[in-house]
Amino acid sequence: MLTRLSENRIWFPSTELAEEDGLLAFGGDLSAERLLLAYSNGIFPWYSEADPILWYAPRKRFVLFPQKLKISASMIKVLNSGKFKVTYDQDFAQIIQSCATIKRTKQEGTWITAEMMSAYIALHELGHAHSVEVWENNLLVGGLYGVQINQVFCGESMFSRVSNASKAALIYLCQKLDFKMIDCQVYTQHLESMGAEFISSDEYLNVLQSKKKSDF
Repeated sequence: MLTRLSENRIWFPSTELAEEDGLLAFGGDLSAERLLLAYSNGIFPWYSEADPILWYAPRKRFVLFPQKLKISASMIKVLNSGKFKVTYDQDFAQIIQSCATIKRTKQEGTWITAEMMSAYIALHELGHAHSVEVWENNLLVGGLYGVQINQVFCGESMFSRVSNASKAALIYLCQKLDFKMIDCQVYTQHLESMGAEFISSDEYLNVLQSKKKSDF
């Protein structure tokens, strides 16, 4: 039976109770405390405007280990050309706004609601959510954002206004920042071609909850 969460108590049921598609619970709120508890246990919110808040904990996780990143020869040429300038945490609000509003093929509307944007901007201001921005001629043409838990980057969304911009953001995330794993959340052939793979939820949680020795 699907668990209904109260706004007055911040907790989650065991992820072992998730349904086949990963749906674990509904309700609650998007407070920073609840979001951090969720991500720390391999849970994330994903819902549409008309739905209650839905919380997922997939049994298989689609992830990218930075050391397994695959970069095509054509993409290497793009990166070496100096076409893009890539930055980190320079304009989180504009990145999430762009992810929410950009038109996507075969997709109506967006799951990034105004409530979601406010919640993740608050997480960013607390230092837990981050963005990668890709610029061309001083214009924002692509990027991504997500939540950091220990040495794992839980990717939420990415966008491109020009070819290869989101790829440049992901490559920067893998090569320039100190993450053990990128949680891609949802399978795509595009991410699989760059090295993403499925792992078990147990393996995912082992990496998610491990810390640097200096953190102890």
